[in-house]
Amino acid sequence: SIFMSYAYRMSKSSSIASRHARTKTGQRRNNNQSRGGGNRRGQYIDPSRFVAAARPREEAVYTPTHTFNDFDINDTLKANLASKGYTQPSPIQDQAIPAALAGKDIIGIANTGTGKTAAFALPMLNKLMGDRTSAALIIAPTRELAQQIEAECKSLGRASGLSGTVLIGGVSMGGQLRDLRNRPRVVIGTPGRIKDHLERGTLQLANFNMVVLDEVDRMLDMGFVNDVTDILQNVNSERQSLFFSATMDAKVNNLIHRFTNEPVTISIQSGKGSDNVHQDVVRYRSSNEKIDALHNILIKDDVSKVIIFDETQRSVERLNEELIRRGFSAESIHGGKSQGQRQRALNSFKKTAVNILVATDVAARGIDVSDISHVINFSVPQTYDDYIHRIGRAGRAGQVGYALTFVTHS
Repeated sequence: SIFMSYAYRMSKSSSIASRHARTKTGQRRNNNQSRGGGNRRGQYIDPSRFVAAARPREEAVYTPTHTFNDFDINDTLKANLASKGYTQPSPIQDQAIPAALAGKDIIGIANTGTGKTAAFALPMLNKLMGDRTSAALIIAPTRELAQQIEAECKSLGRASGLSGTVLIGGVSMGGQLRDLRNRPRVVIGTPGRIKDHLERGTLQLANFNMVVLDEVDRMLDMGFVNDVTDILQNVNSERQSLFFSATMDAKVNNLIHRFTNEPVTISIQSGKGSDNVHQDVVRYRSSNEKIDALHNILIKDDVSKVIIFDETQRSVERLNEELIRRGFSAESIHGGKSQGQRQRALNSFKKTAVNILVATDVAARGIDVSDISHVINFSVPQTYDDYIHRIGRAGRAGQVGYALTFVTHS
């Protein structure tokens, strides 16, 4: 079988069945996600916290202990790595892969863009190829991240003979139900949709003896702690657990240590995502002044690729339509769009077919685009943590980025 082949067939009957099958709990969960995550109230953030000069730091050169060829993995995986031109592992890969291959539980602390996916995918694929009774579950906070993980696993696992499926919202259940009936060896999904399948009885996790949680901090920040806990309680108790997070607060720590056994902690220290970002505010008095100020920013020569954050699905759509009316090349992404629409918008942005992406917080989580020059907060984020998550999308790959936050005149 071709690893990770799956189909998203739009099925009206299965969509209707899915809607009828939703529990009240699921409805509350979906509503919370569309607002930006959780039942939290927006906190007041002093505008002075949105002003800071970039402080680029020169990262220390890391000398890996291993090459990819040194790892005790299947020859098919080595061939796939070689075809991708991968020879030297990143720090998180160099340290996590040997421990994971030895069967250890892993706590990996590393930022997005450090090579975490291969750090867990290679040991996972190797285990599945060597033990036909094994199955793996990968949980990600967003649909987009789940699909990015699927693409990397498909590339690394080419010709492995493994099968899998992706369980995410925004698409019909039809293709997912068909894939699950074929007993996939790898299941990648978001907490909400995985929980939906568990409640329907269409997903059985008792034989899954490997579990990966990626971006645990974002998952919990988005209000998924109960769903994740319920899912992990259904997985085989004799399992290997690989948990990856950019931060380690009390909430993350409690979840991880509840579901791991003598884990090896690997922390890859790097500068804050905001260190390479020049931050400032844009003050306005009226809505007309606000949109005109945004227009004047977007026509500047140094504004090459931009994410603009707004608060609600409706405001994102209004702003996107206004920018297009003014002649800008823009797309929008939010929880009210189908997964196909979201993926097409994201692909257009990644390929610079459009250079402006207007987004809500939830829809933009998991977006990994390295060449974003500007992040613009057209609405003030609900919390300062949200602000840091937003602006960390600029200033990647050693470049200085810019973050502008619109605030009213005091």
